[in-house]
Amino acid sequence: MGLARAPGAVHDLRAAREHGILDSLAEAGIRCWADKGYQGAGGTVRVPYRGRWEKLSAGQQAVNRAHAKIRALGEQAMATLKTWRLLRKLRCSTTRITSLVQAVLTLHLTCPNQG
Repeated sequence: MGLARAPGAVHDLRAAREHGILDSLAEAGIRCWADKGYQGAGGTVRVPYRGRWEKLSAGQQAVNRAHAKIRALGEQAMATLKTWRLLRKLRCSTTRITSLVQAVLTLHLTCPNQG
């Protein structure tokens, strides 16, 4: 989750709470797969099981693998968006930016030899 800059070192979870992001996700029923740093976020935020890999049960390991696969899709999408210079200089409404981002990702994912 990218947030506006906060003064000093503010943990992402604290900033997400202060900006109402966690409440907004919960109200909209949007599930969010986050990293272990969001432990205790609650609501619709999903985090992997904590602990050493070898001490987790087989079921917990399977859940963490599935969680990592879902998060990897989001990480890849963000990396792709960062390579599109067009998006760095946009000066338009957030509604239009959302449509542009959807279009960019669609084009990127449907074009062969990308990635």
